[in-house]
Amino acid sequence: MASQLGRINLLPTSRALASGVPLAPRINHSIPTGQTGGHEAHGAVGARSDVPASWAFKAGARGHIGKTNALPTSTLQQRFVHTSAPVPAAHPMAAAHGVPRASATGVPDFSPYKAKSSGLNRNVAYFAVGALGVLSASGAKSTVSDILSNMAASADVLALAKIEVEMGAIPEGKNLIVKWRGKPVFIRHRTSDEIDEANQVDIKSLRDPEADSDRAQRPEWLVMLGVCTHLGCVPIGEAGDYGGWFCPCHGSHYDISGRIRRGPAPLNLEVPEYSFNDDEEKIVIG
Repeated sequence: MASQLGRINLLPTSRALASGVPLAPRINHSIPTGQTGGHEAHGAVGARSDVPASWAFKAGARGHIGKTNALPTSTLQQRFVHTSAPVPAAHPMAAAHGVPRASATGVPDFSPYKAKSSGLNRNVAYFAVGALGVLSASGAKSTVSDILSNMAASADVLALAKIEVEMGAIPEGKNLIVKWRGKPVFIRHRTSDEIDEANQVDIKSLRDPEADSDRAQRPEWLVMLGVCTHLGCVPIGEAGDYGGWFCPCHGSHYDISGRIRRGPAPLNLEVPEYSFNDDEEKIVIG
């Protein structure tokens, strides 16, 4: 089946003659013939009419041979090459220093900003580190001071840190109970018989061995916390089997020196820190 062949006309990529042959004065488009007598000999010299030129378009194996004119594949652009050396960009500080400074790559030259000597840079670095250290230390000090001030006892608690008791207000052979730091304190003005009784006790027989002289700074004055060492109850004064204090909660008995003699309590009544103010005749607790 014979295919239908047609002519394709495209815009020329180069200047051509009316016959379709490209205009190239110095290029021979003729097909040379071989030597006479050879297998390539075809008779007269010149272009063969039965063989298309190599530049011609072939539409198909059995197709029609026609002329092709095509548009340029790209836009023709003119480019120019500079042979002169590039002029480097001037530094913005060149005019201020009176010396033209520039870089061959166009990167600004920052040499005017550099220190004149390495020692200057070192001194500036030391100064900056020292200033930062001082500021850090000051901030840390302020922070610690605020934390400690918040953790400190308030004014009402400090007011109760120490209490003063007039010794003349306690007659001999009597007890006085005062409140100190939320706890009761027993103050006993002992008689001479009570002192002798406390000293005659065999220390080795006590559950919590302690001499009376170690518990009382002055023999006639006994100061103790009124808290039972068993479960924290408040003992009753001038009661019990030993004439001292008795805890009704679980039956602990203390002698006239506040030492445990019977019952579940494991230790003697605690003696707080106290002192005597002889000028004002007061007992200072705390």
